[in-house]
Amino acid sequence: MEMSELTALLTRDGLALLDAVGTIESTAEVARTVSRLRAAGHSPDLVSAVVGQAHLRVKARAKFGEFAERMLFTRAGLEQATRLNVATLHAVRMRQAGMTTVSDLGCGIGGDSLAFAGAGLRVSAVDADEVTAAIAAYNLAPFGDDAAVRTGRAEEFMSASRGEIRPARTDSADSSADAAHLRGTDTGAVWLDPARRTTGHSETRRLSASDWSPSLDWCVEVAHRHPTGIKLGPGLDRELIPDDVEAQWVSADGSVVELVLWSGALARDGIRRSALLVADGQTHELTAATDAEDLPVRELGAFVHEPDGAVIRARLIGDAGRMLEAGMLDAQIAYLTGDAAVTSPFVQSFRVRETMPVHAKTINAVLRANDIGRLEIKKRGMDIDPATFRRKLTLKGSQQATLILTRTTAGRVAILADRV
Repeated sequence: MEMSELTALLTRDGLALLDAVGTIESTAEVARTVSRLRAAGHSPDLVSAVVGQAHLRVKARAKFGEFAERMLFTRAGLEQATRLNVATLHAVRMRQAGMTTVSDLGCGIGGDSLAFAGAGLRVSAVDADEVTAAIAAYNLAPFGDDAAVRTGRAEEFMSASRGEIRPARTDSADSSADAAHLRGTDTGAVWLDPARRTTGHSETRRLSASDWSPSLDWCVEVAHRHPTGIKLGPGLDRELIPDDVEAQWVSADGSVVELVLWSGALARDGIRRSALLVADGQTHELTAATDAEDLPVRELGAFVHEPDGAVIRARLIGDAGRMLEAGMLDAQIAYLTGDAAVTSPFVQSFRVRETMPVHAKTINAVLRANDIGRLEIKKRGMDIDPATFRRKLTLKGSQQATLILTRTTAGRVAILADRV
């Protein structure tokens, strides 16, 4: 979205037209709506903004639920935004730690700040991009003075060397109030979401850690001086994680969505590794003071367990496996196996039916014998594309099952199993 489009949209008539258009579910519907609005005499900028927002609001439901219907977005901002249910958990952590204010430096479209303000924290939000900051201001407008948004770089607001939070240059007549709001205190948290992609409102590409804005080193320096949460990609090189922070990998509905480094009063005593799972309105967390001890490798048992990605990233597979009385199928592959008929929220569990060589002809014979017509294929430790391999299989039965392609102590194996 360009500033001209945003300016056209942020008027009474523009927002009324957006409400009138409603939702746009498909690309074909986008084209029809554009034609209809242009024929009605609306400007190209307004039509582009309205149609784009109507389409993005549909996509945003997965992250923001019903709140998406009154929010504005950029495509890149929506892709990079924290899911509201996850951001709410971060806000709860801040409140439980005694925080009353938070400076959201790199706020994007305001997704995290929305949760922070909703939890009763007073928010100072900052983004370097003018359009993105304007959209964040719109999204946070219902909170009035308790959620202030400014345009600027995070470094302009925080002096890590002096341990201060500085107000941005602003034309506001009440700059002293801004300064008081942003000044670091014992009850003030900092939330940092460094830009890890190129700037833009639509297509962007990932940057290397050395090119983030602000840099990871700068963020860590801030975290040493203030209670801080640093939101990062879950695949961050673990060598870059400081020893004195709590590293929390977050999984939402089965996908690992972020890594947060917590410092100061926001880091919990005795916890340095955490896997937080959020799904179906429930949360489960596995925590430890350090990486879990490895489990011994053992032969395939009656059950196979696949740890959640957050558990794998946090290197807590060993702790999850001990809960299940399980061992490893292979020292280098994140599959657990055991004979105990137990499971946990931290794994997906499968009851083994039978095993066979990884040959399509052999597997097809087993599928026919078991009347399998619907098949989920999972694989680890093998150079096989499940979609390509599926085309080699004959699926004509009435039953369903899971096929796990992996390595064991006995070599490559296909395991026919049922979800527990």
